[in-house]
Amino acid sequence: MTAGHDNTAASPAIPPGRPLAGLEAREITAWFGDRQVLDRVSLVMRAGEVTALIGPSGCGKSTFLRILNRMHELIPGAGIAGEVLLDGQDIYDAARRITEARRQVGMVFQKPNPFPAMSIYDNVVAGLKLTGTKVKRAVKDDLVEECLTKAGLWREVRDRLRQPGGALSGGQQQRLCIARSLAIRPRVLLMDEPCSALDPTSTRVIEETIAELVSEVTIVIVTHNMQQAARVSDQCAFFLAEHGTPGYIVEHGPTDAMFGDPVDPRTADYVHGRFG
Repeated sequence: MTAGHDNTAASPAIPPGRPLAGLEAREITAWFGDRQVLDRVSLVMRAGEVTALIGPSGCGKSTFLRILNRMHELIPGAGIAGEVLLDGQDIYDAARRITEARRQVGMVFQKPNPFPAMSIYDNVVAGLKLTGTKVKRAVKDDLVEECLTKAGLWREVRDRLRQPGGALSGGQQQRLCIARSLAIRPRVLLMDEPCSALDPTSTRVIEETIAELVSEVTIVIVTHNMQQAARVSDQCAFFLAEHGTPGYIVEHGPTDAMFGDPVDPRTADYVHGRFG
């Protein structure tokens, strides 16, 4: 990845043959103040696959997702124990900069959050400025086209790149946010219910985008839509918080097995809509 040096002539393109990155959480325990919200959660999110985090509201899925790129610590009073390993190295190591962790592990939120007054073009490249990455205009132009294409948006907006990103539809705004995340070349992309506010057509396009992106970026997605989890993910982890206890993982494994032949009866009840 491109560091924050003067690399005006450099392209932020993915280096040829760059291996896909795996992510591993080890014994993650999390708090908000004195309230514990996760209890010793361990999960391997395999390189080049989509891992879906499922479970009822309030079981810690989104908190876990934010921990994976150090956003949890932005919340006053938030605490964490455990490790998050990217390619075997802990992103919480004191020697690692938080900006580097967030550059390598990108995030797409539940509600589309483009910079509304900023143009579509400038939205895509906004992350370059934030990370101190300098590139020539021609390289930037290529990057905008590439990332919008990967996000399934280029054909719809290529003739109006200088119009505000906030003027797009909800589904288009979410794809713009995906393009913006891709522009800084993350190795992992986290998605927190990216389709929950979208119509079925936009949801289908986002799911198609996920299927295409996973060949070059590892994806972890939180979803409450069991059909979506079954469609888009390779691996699945079922979170649960019972009777006021902190969230934990009941079961995880290949998505087909989680939906077709789960080990724990609570998993079967949840994926088949009997609670949650």
